[in-house]
Amino acid sequence: MVGSRVAYSCSGISYNIEMYYVYILKSLKDSSKYIGTTTDLKNRLQEHNDFETVSNKSKAPYWIAWYCAFIEKTQAYDFEKYLKSSSGYAFTKKHLTA
Repeated sequence: MVGSRVAYSCSGISYNIEMYYVYILKSLKDSSKYIGTTTDLKNRLQEHNDFETVSNKSKAPYWIAWYCAFIEKTQAYDFEKYLKSSSGYAFTKKHLTA
């Protein structure tokens, strides 16, 4: 499921958890990458491809090259920050989006 909430049950108790997605988009126009975080990956991709994202609308359309789900918001934002760092860039290039 690529949405913002995950429902599950354990010992008869139901839980509804909001997930945070760190994602890497790749431009179909010039192969450049965009890294971001969202709670609704499908909607966020649509926003990028509908030119609603000012910072990179000139490079649309995009496809999802990689994503990872986190339960904790701070972990997602910390990982996004890491991927945008110089060592994170090298990690991304080597392990996530060859």
